[in-house]
Amino acid sequence: MEVEAAEKGTGGRRLLRLTRVETFCAAHRLHSNFLSAEDNKRIFGKCNSPNGHGHNYKVEVTVCGEVNPVTGMVMNITELKEHLQEVIMKQLDHKNLDKDVPYFANCVRTNRGLGLGVQDTGLRSLPWKSTMGADLPAFQRREEI
Repeated sequence: MEVEAAEKGTGGRRLLRLTRVETFCAAHRLHSNFLSAEDNKRIFGKCNSPNGHGHNYKVEVTVCGEVNPVTGMVMNITELKEHLQEVIMKQLDHKNLDKDVPYFANCVRTNRGLGLGVQDTGLRSLPWKSTMGADLPAFQRREEI
């Protein structure tokens, strides 16, 4: 978890960013249903194997908001952790993204696609206050770090 100061919020109150980092393992196949078998193999190479391949992923989710003067928090860290367990870990950890996660059945599973999928399916349901927002989750394969 990382907390960093951001710009000034409404009424001169400070905004803070709170970042939670999770790691998970998942398998997938880089394949587009819009391409021929030959084009898929040419573009995605060994990552287009019908058996797929796996990665260890690191995801960073950042929320930003004003500090609540009563609680001293931007967001309850326990609630954020529980929500990320629900929308990321239970959905993606040790799963085949192509076969086990309906959202990804008809799209290419790139790092950017993972971030969009998690944002579309789970992060929008976080209990945001009107002054809060979230960045697109940053997904990286651990070997890229």
